[in-house]
Order: sequence, then structure tokens, then C-alpha cells
Amino acid sequence: MEGGGSGDGSLTNVLASPNRDFLISPSGDKVSVKELEGKTVGLYFAANWYSKCETFNPVLAQVYAQLKEQGLKFEVVFVSSDEDQSLFEQFHSKMPWLAVPFNDLQSKRGLTEKYHIEGIPSLIILNPNGELLRTDSVDLIYRYGCQAYPFTPERMIELEAEEKARHASQTLEKLLAINGRDYVLSHKEQVLVSNLVGKTVGLYFSANCSPCAKFTSRLVSIYDSLKEKNKEFEIVFVSMDKDLEEFLQCFNGMPWLALPYDNESSKDLSRYFDIKGIPSLIILGPDGKTVTRDGRNLINLHLEMAFPFTEAQLQLLQEKIDEEAKAYPTTFHHVGHQHVLNLVSANSGGGPYICCECDEQGSGWAYQCIDCGYEVHLKCVNEVGKENEKNKQEFDGHDGSISATNAAKS
Repeated sequence: MEGGGSGDGSLTNVLASPNRDFLISPSGDKVSVKELEGKTVGLYFAANWYSKCETFNPVLAQVYAQLKEQGLKFEVVFVSSDEDQSLFEQFHSKMPWLAVPFNDLQSKRGLTEKYHIEGIPSLIILNPNGELLRTDSVDLIYRYGCQAYPFTPERMIELEAEEKARHASQTLEKLLAINGRDYVLSHKEQVLVSNLVGKTVGLYFSANCSPCAKFTSRLVSIYDSLKEKNKEFEIVFVSMDKDLEEFLQCFNGMPWLALPYDNESSKDLSRYFDIKGIPSLIILGPDGKTVTRDGRNLINLHLEMAFPFTEAQLQLLQEKIDEEAKAYPTTFHHVGHQHVLNLVSANSGGGPYICCECDEQGSGWAYQCIDCGYEVHLKCVNEVGKENEKNKQEFDGHDGSISATNAAKS
């Protein structure tokens, strides 16, 4: 989001208070606010207790260091939401920039209200005059890194034009043949990137973490199924792991290919595709162009039927789902939920949601509780129904055997 230029005339007016004209360094030293005059400043709202702040912190630190190395006039000021002084100091010690003193509650509250901070991490960019430039800079840092500097509207236009041109000329070789390396890895050998041209390819951004492990298991099943049907489909693991050991541990459980472990290459691809969370599955068509960035959701919704993930295939699947939905009851009493669930579509109250049965994303048709927002996929309701019927049959069978035994005894 672009700022409207509503500044106070100087950074000192924004960052100082009637009782304070300094900021705090990570070592606890006082630094005059005036030293920031003439610089572009990022106000970094964060806290040590939130995992997304822990994740973003090193990303911002790397960009900060790169801009400093280039001699650019950029500074960051930490505005803490930590619970106490010791936690603030612990978190701030991991940062190379300044901070508003933890005990200056009035200033922290005033900055939070002034820039309408509703969530963390949040990075607000001010120009050298103290005027607001951007409010969405966490996304910009993830997407463009140090190239986002100086965060002006003109720079954003340039970056978006460059990005559009890159995507227009995108090929599999340009994406995966990096720094003169023209291959990816199987578990046995190097595989030339050129051998993948003409196939539908999934770039699987993942790591050694619990959510990734859960989706990987499902993706392996889909991959094996498509391979058995001789579909022209391949997956390339793009590791977001912290080190080579974690990469190898993660890759060992995958039957597909992998980009050789290179943290910078993975980050570049992550920025290029604007990956906001993992696991994420980007689908490339036989021509190397992006078919969809929503491969994970499509796999969860349609399993192997999603292949080849094209608009035409998705339209056919939607028509099939719409037809099947006609046979579903309009209400359903879900086991373990106290309210009746109502059948809804995108046109009757449905939309993007997280299925409360499988914890995966859904959209369109769902069974929804109007009272509390509880929603489940149609396929999950179908699976629950089958399980209930199975349990009922087993129970009935058990009762029958007891009755027969009792009858024999009598």
C-alpha cells in the first residue's frame, strides 16, 4: 500500500518525544534521533513471542546489511510489542538496528495508532522528511529484497515492470539453470534441466517442518499415481531448509527431483514467485510458463484429477463438482460438532476457507455452520459419512453376533 505523504516535517518529530531525543542501540547505548535525519527509515513493529517475527527478522537483517554495504541511507527502528524489558532486550540483541526504548509506552502506543498497526510483523517506510511511503513493506522485503530500496512509487513501478518482463520471457532453463549449473538432482544422478522441457513441472517449496511433512505425504501419493498413468509430470523440490543436513533429511523422503541445495538460489525463486508460506506448489506448463501458483490448494481439492492444472481442466472439475453437489443433502450433522452444517456454494455464502476436518484450504462448495463459521470440504463430509456407515455396520454386526450367541445358549 502506498502512503499519502502525511508527515510531520521531520523524522525527529516522528521518532522523538517531549521527554526523549534518543533511540537505543542493541547494546543499550543511546543514539540521538537527529542522526537519522536525511535517511529513509523503516519502523519495524514486532515481538519475540510471534513466530512470523522470528522468521522475518533475519530476512530484514540481511537486506539491512546489504543496503549498508552499498552505502545507502537506510535505517530501521524497532517498535517492540514484547511482554517485558528482558524479552525486549533479548529480541533486540538479535537486531543490528536501533529501537524505541521499551519503557516509552506512550511513544510506542502513539506510533502504533498513527500508522494503524493491526498485526505484526509490520514494516512502515518513511522518507527522509518523515513522510509515509509504504505500509506493506514486509511483503516488499520478501518479494524484492534490497532491490525495493528506496521504496518510492517510482521504484515500485520499475520493479513491477521488470517482474512482468521476466515472467513473460520465463522458461524452465531460466528458472532452474542457475549460475552455469544446468541440472537438478535425482536420488541417483544429475538430471539435465533440458530433459524436463515439455513436461508439466511442479516447483515444490518445502522444508523439514510438520505442515510440509503432512502435505508431502499427500503429494507423494498423487505423484506416484500420475507416474503410474504415464503422465508427463515432474516435481522439483526447492528447499527452504536452514542447512544442507536438513535438506538431505527432507529430500530423502521424496521420490522426485530437487534443486541442489543453495540457500540464495532458493530465496531468489521464492521472491520471484512471491512465496508467502510453505509448503507451496508452483505449477509450470510444458512451455515453462506459470500455470498456477495455487498447486497445493488444487491438489487438496482435486487430488490427481487436478492434473494438468489448466483452466480448462479446472473448469471441467468445477462442473463435475457442481453436478455432484446436487445429490448432497442441504444439511448435515457433523460428528463432534454441536450445530447443523448447511450446504453452501460460492454464490450462496461460500468462499475461501480452511477445512475444519483436514486443516487444508478450500473454496466454493462446503458444509458451513452459520453460527460459528465451522466449514468442511464436501469430500471430507463424504469421508466422514462413509466412516460413520462403516462404524454402524461394525456395531450392528457386533450386536448380531452377541444375539446369535445368546440365542444358542438359550
